[in-house]
Amino acid sequence: MSETEQNGEVTAQLVDGSTPATPEALFEKLDALDIPHRTVEHPPLYTVEESRSLRGELPGGHTKNLFLRNKKGGMWLVTCLEDRAIDLKDLGERLGGYRLSFGRPERLMQYLGVIPGAVTPFSVLNDHQDAVQMVLDSALLNHDPLNFHPLDNARTTAISPKNLLKFLEAVGHYPQVISLD
Repeated sequence: MSETEQNGEVTAQLVDGSTPATPEALFEKLDALDIPHRTVEHPPLYTVEESRSLRGELPGGHTKNLFLRNKKGGMWLVTCLEDRAIDLKDLGERLGGYRLSFGRPERLMQYLGVIPGAVTPFSVLNDHQDAVQMVLDSALLNHDPLNFHPLDNARTTAISPKNLLKFLEAVGHYPQVISLD
């Protein structure tokens, strides 16, 4: 991961040398796209299990996000319902015959600008080189609202499925929508 020091603090950089977007920059983008959103703050969450125990009564679909890669450097961000059991071998075949593995935290920061536990479809806002392919579980589109971390795992942001698609298209990451049943 490329890092710079500013005022004694180490700041992460994306692969193109820019600084990852903040949650506030994401909210500005959503507002500019006329996408309604609602955000709640909570203690940092790193796993689906932690999310289940701390989210309270947030309505809608809750998700997990997998940052995957293959040996040739291809990368995918797979967003699915939180209770989905994902078979990486099967998913790799469905995505083109690839052998997939989880991307390393350094690569996650370089391309999507987030840490493990904060992975979200919103993070493609940081993928200025279109290096990461977005994959959505089709079942997500049956839940309204959908809940995601807004680049920060100490918050959860709710938006509609229609507006998730609008956001992804606006940032040039047209998702592949597949059934992960």
